[in-house]
Amino acid sequence: MEASDRGQVSTSAAQVYEEFYLPALFQEWAPRLAKAAAIQPGHHVLDVACGTGVLARTAAGIVGPKGSVAGVDINAGMLALAAQLSPKINWHREPAENLPFPDNRFDAVVSQFGLMFFEDRRAAVREMVRVLKPGGRMAVAVWDSLENTPGYARMTMLLQELFGEKVAATLRAPFILGEIEILRSIFVEAGFPEIEITTITGTARFPSIQDWVFTDIKGWTLADMIDDQQYRLLLDRAKAVLKEFENEQGSVTFDSPAHIVSLTKA
Repeated sequence: MEASDRGQVSTSAAQVYEEFYLPALFQEWAPRLAKAAAIQPGHHVLDVACGTGVLARTAAGIVGPKGSVAGVDINAGMLALAAQLSPKINWHREPAENLPFPDNRFDAVVSQFGLMFFEDRRAAVREMVRVLKPGGRMAVAVWDSLENTPGYARMTMLLQELFGEKVAATLRAPFILGEIEILRSIFVEAGFPEIEITTITGTARFPSIQDWVFTDIKGWTLADMIDDQQYRLLLDRAKAVLKEFENEQGSVTFDSPAHIVSLTKA
């Protein structure tokens, strides 16, 4: 996989991600993952592909002083910002396929919108279950398919029209596990057929089309693929093409569904 396929961003993009992507897309999912993983006070929790730490911070607020939270990611920029925001959480730069923890270490293991970027998804699932205690819960979220996410379906089409397949594919990458049977097969082939998959429709929210474009380009791997002139072209076209998602006040909303896979370790 190239860095763009693995969702790897620069330090500046990580800051945009934290400031803009979290309220627009990710913030609402952290409590849902915590609930699906049955996180309780005193638990020891691992967040895999933690990014800037929104889910880890949510977990820390639940487990309290008698519990602990660790976050793992391979992106240095994301982890640096996560450590600034929450220095008491234990942050580790490691791949999901090789977690630096002993067997049966955690009461809950969670991963929010990272599975689609792992080089070996089945190995990552096995690792997450390995470090989970017997009776512990794991919850993993992935985005539903692009066709069920109208705003991003249209944004991807616009990128394709303006800049070609490689750029469009970068925005398409987060949605590649949206088909339920493809998602289920990863866990079955990893050796864990007894899973639950729940689909929940969230809502993407941006203050304006301009903010939407800024977030998607400057807070993602596209920041290194689109130059200033191309960015201005995209913004100009987006104001017309994406207007259907704009309300009377100028803000943007559209459905943003995701699947949550959960299991209990035997």
